[in-house]
Amino acid sequence: MVVVGRLQRELKQNKPFQSLESEVYLNLARTADVLQRWEVDLLKPVDLTASQYNILRILRGAGADGHRCAEIASRMISRDPDVTRLLDRLEKRGLVRRARDTTDRRVVTTRITEAGLQLLAELDEPIESAQRKLLGHLSRHELETLNQLLEAARSPEA
Repeated sequence: MVVVGRLQRELKQNKPFQSLESEVYLNLARTADVLQRWEVDLLKPVDLTASQYNILRILRGAGADGHRCAEIASRMISRDPDVTRLLDRLEKRGLVRRARDTTDRRVVTTRITEAGLQLLAELDEPIESAQRKLLGHLSRHELETLNQLLEAARSPEA
């Protein structure tokens, strides 16, 4: 504890960051990188990108109704300007299917297939396990607080 206090004092004296916001921003970026690396490692063997995995989860949540491309794009974790290309790849693999609306041919709805549901089911446990490994050392209270702080950080106007 004495060593930690001394290091904190030394860091404050050296002023390695221009502001507390700069330090927090860097910590968020580093944490995001750690979390994204495990995701890439888990998805690589099944030939999925994080964005493709995100789309499959969105469509699983949509159920039989599916979603239009714009709705999928609005729900994605990371913005991807080419959701159509991602859907093309998933459709080619038989993980999603697209169909035009019978009353308005301009509307195309995408739904997850049984193969897509099966792939997600195979990934659910390894991903849950990795998330517990990465964040399970935090108490429930710490996780709830972190969650609230991250939500607040994404909404500066609130």
